[in-house]
Amino acid sequence: MTEPRTPDVAATRAPAKKHARDGKPNATIYDIAKVAGVNPSTVSRALSKPGRVSAKTQKLIEDAAAELNYQVNPFARALPTGRTNTFGLIVADITNPTFFDIIRGAETTATVRDYTLVLAESAESAVTELTAARRMMATVDGLILASPRMDDDDIRTLARDKPVVVINREVDGVPCVVPDVNKGISEAVRSLAANGHTKVAFVAGPAQSWMSARRWEGVQAACEWSRLEAVRLESTKPTVDGGRQVARDVRASGATAVLTYNDLLAIGLMQELQAAGMVVPDQISIVGFDDIFGADFTTPPLTTVRSPLGECGSGAATLLLDLLHGTGEPAATLRVETELVLRGSSGRLLPEG
Repeated sequence: MTEPRTPDVAATRAPAKKHARDGKPNATIYDIAKVAGVNPSTVSRALSKPGRVSAKTQKLIEDAAAELNYQVNPFARALPTGRTNTFGLIVADITNPTFFDIIRGAETTATVRDYTLVLAESAESAVTELTAARRMMATVDGLILASPRMDDDDIRTLARDKPVVVINREVDGVPCVVPDVNKGISEAVRSLAANGHTKVAFVAGPAQSWMSARRWEGVQAACEWSRLEAVRLESTKPTVDGGRQVARDVRASGATAVLTYNDLLAIGLMQELQAAGMVVPDQISIVGFDDIFGADFTTPPLTTVRSPLGECGSGAATLLLDLLHGTGEPAATLRVETELVLRGSSGRLLPEG
């Protein structure tokens, strides 16, 4: 038996309907109430907090909502609850394949937990990133920062407002997901040493990148252990074009092996060196970082240190949602391992002549 319908002033004064882009009016709880034969207040209870009405009434309302193609407005739902069931993700460069799996991992977790992911990018700018973060924080329940460029104090300030999780960086007092670069870099350097290389160049990423600094530290430590010389080279930008531009510096350094901050730099570097007549890997070995989609499309396929990017995205989303639901640690750090993926761009150094 459905709940009896009683006169409802609100029902007779239903707000004017907004129209969808196809010109048809969006269904409202008043439409659902009419189809289901119940009060609008009953529809509101059934849709916002299932279990507060009888199972039979719940089914009537859900069937009516499906028939009318009713879509919940998360921002309207946020008015009484303070929650929109959305969270934001800001990436440093949306065109960089490094972030593809991070986004997918976060999105998959969001869907499973009945949340919607909202995406923005900083274009490698700390100022743009902070502006985007402040705007997003006004409408989302929490925020994930992937490879953030802003400083620690700004991140902690944001985290005092709403839950924040960081990927590819450690910030005291803020939950983080951090790939442990030491394992993968050590494997890469040992492989280069075994193949006869004695001098390794590291092509760095953006100056404001926390992870670039950690990777350089890892290269230095691994080269010291294997008794190889290590030299750091700067790049103009962490892109394929940036890799092409650093090729002259690589040749001038005298290094016979190169580790780059990311795969895009490695791909551009390899293209430019090959265009100049160098043979990869006979004359120079190149190792990238991250194992992005397409890293094995090059000729030869790119050797790289793989970061579990999808795991980083899903892990960050899990940390954030656990915080939102009161089950997470306020300063938890999730560490994930990296590993060397050997392909054709690195190998034994052949003697000249």
